[in-house]
Amino acid sequence: MVAENLISNNMVPLRTDDKGREALAIMNLFSVRHLPVVEDNKLLGVISEDEILANEIDLPIKSYGLQYGRAFVFTYDHVYEIMRQMAEKQLTAIPVINEQNEYIGLISQDELLKFFANTSAFVENGSIVVLEIGKRDYSLAEISRLVESENATILSSFITSHPDSQKLDVTLKLNTQAVNAVLNTLERFGYSVKASFNENDYLDTLKERYDSLMSFLNV
Repeated sequence: MVAENLISNNMVPLRTDDKGREALAIMNLFSVRHLPVVEDNKLLGVISEDEILANEIDLPIKSYGLQYGRAFVFTYDHVYEIMRQMAEKQLTAIPVINEQNEYIGLISQDELLKFFANTSAFVENGSIVVLEIGKRDYSLAEISRLVESENATILSSFITSHPDSQKLDVTLKLNTQAVNAVLNTLERFGYSVKASFNENDYLDTLKERYDSLMSFLNV
């Protein structure tokens, strides 16, 4: 999946003549805190809610004298590059351009969530297993071999690294909820099982954390 397939068709960019109050209303409507600023179909940059609130909201945003943040992805960039850019720059939405710097559209966090929610790894029932592994010991091929030896399959995986640590958290989505045999085999081969969840429990936990984050952001 690439950027041009994830564009939010109902979200419009800001123009330099738009007033701060209008920009805030659009952000509120679409539940984002960042919007692109476009003039003559060229991307000037991204403006944030905080930058608008730091200025006079009844004036056009061109009067703010801002150096717009240069955040964007190209139409052909993969979904993982989009995620990296949004996380690195802490964006709630990111503009998409072509190689001529022409504005093509906008990708919001909601569109990314919808994409991942509709992938087979999320749609298919199963369970979640979190392993703690030394960075030098990580081998997805070896983990997959052990999982498959118990008639299970890894549907998806991702790695979380920790600063100042030689450990990784490896999160696995398996195609079965009967994971005891898999856990026993992994532990027998020296893997530390940090956590395991029935998928429903895991999704409930994610929802609680998401709701907490949204409450924090709305303070």
